Amino acid sequence: MEVARRIQVSGSQFCFLVLDEKAYDQAVSEGRDLREFAKARGEGWKPPRLCHIKKDAPGLGLNILPVEDEKGKFTVSPVKGGAAERAGVRKGDRLIWMDGAMASELTHSAISKMVKKCSNHMTVLVIDSDSEKSYTNRKMPILPAMADTESMPFRPRRLHLVLGPEGYGFLLRQEKVGAGRTVHMVREVDNGSPAELGGVKEGEMLLEVNGESTDSLSHDEVVSKIRQSGQQVTLTTMPLQGQDFYTKLGLSPLLFCVDVTSGSPEEKKEIPMTLKPAVPHVEPEEGVQIDPNVRRCILQKGSAGFGFHLGCVQQKPGTFISQVAVDGPGEGSGLLQGDVVVEVNGQNVEKQSVEDVILHVKRGGDALSLLVVDQEGYDWLKKNGKPITVNQLSTISEVEESVSSAAEPPTQKTDDLSDE
Repeated sequence: MEVARRIQVSGSQFCFLVLDEKAYDQAVSEGRDLREFAKARGEGWKPPRLCHIKKDAPGLGLNILPVEDEKGKFTVSPVKGGAAERAGVRKGDRLIWMDGAMASELTHSAISKMVKKCSNHMTVLVIDSDSEKSYTNRKMPILPAMADTESMPFRPRRLHLVLGPEGYGFLLRQEKVGAGRTVHMVREVDNGSPAELGGVKEGEMLLEVNGESTDSLSHDEVVSKIRQSGQQVTLTTMPLQGQDFYTKLGLSPLLFCVDVTSGSPEEKKEIPMTLKPAVPHVEPEEGVQIDPNVRRCILQKGSAGFGFHLGCVQQKPGTFISQVAVDGPGEGSGLLQGDVVVEVNGQNVEKQSVEDVILHVKRGGDALSLLVVDQEGYDWLKKNGKPITVNQLSTISEVEESVSSAAEPPTQKTDDLSDE
């Protein structure tokens, strides 16, 4: 879902980095960080930079000159201490794009006029000359979606809220904002509410619910999406003026999202899915006897997959069930959100990364056996040095019976982690 979303918001062009299956499997089996692997392939070249220049009294502080004997290419030189230099433009950078227009399609005269007519600000895409040559040699486009964007204003924020006893604590309205456009606006954020604690701000527009765009949704549909999320929801919001800003640039604001986490120093990484709420983790009290809910869940792949998603805590081994699809094979087998995955098809995965667990799931084909235990029970077993074995299974027969009775395929379409 996240891959599809990134392609959708990339506009008319986007760029893939791919590996063939053999190289990918080898990299994963060796525990390689694929992000570092990608960087190694591109040694000596850096990403482009989107620089938002706010005009001051002397102007933009930017000189643009054509590159000799290279049609459609321009070099930029910022005035020392000027607005362009403060925005991140460096001497010798190549100009790729400005305010939504490709520099290669403009004459020097047209560029000069754009700079002179600039009112208060201008956004440019630049790259150092060596990196620009590397992109050109590899026949790679230089796109805003690839850029470092630290100086961009009005960046959307992805906020994670947990439902309180009186709701999330904000009002949502569908409002007209001119030119026949309507947006979903956040109003009346309650003091001390989950919305305020999660960073929701009065007067911002709602762009997404759990990664799904609200553009084409009615007010009732958006409210329904939030309610269906159960005990937690992820909202993407942005100041209203940001919409006009990105529209003029011809870019989706969702390219520049900032993920805002609160409360825990360790950010959880999950594949989003808007079906059931995750189960909050509660530490077992000291000295209390716990009856771990250990289960072996047997799943047969349905028309929409296995019907669950996996999650993990970044920089730590271990995997848990983050989402379970209603009426899917996962739910029918007895999987519960928050369950810790101990084994996949008989192989212990407690110390493996979520990427490795996904590979184990894929290798099993259409059948899947999971040994799982509730988070509280898992913590208690580990704390007391007790093994997690089939001897603790008290509900195997009940689980297998529920699987055999689930004759009808799931009716709700879900995204299955093992297919991604």
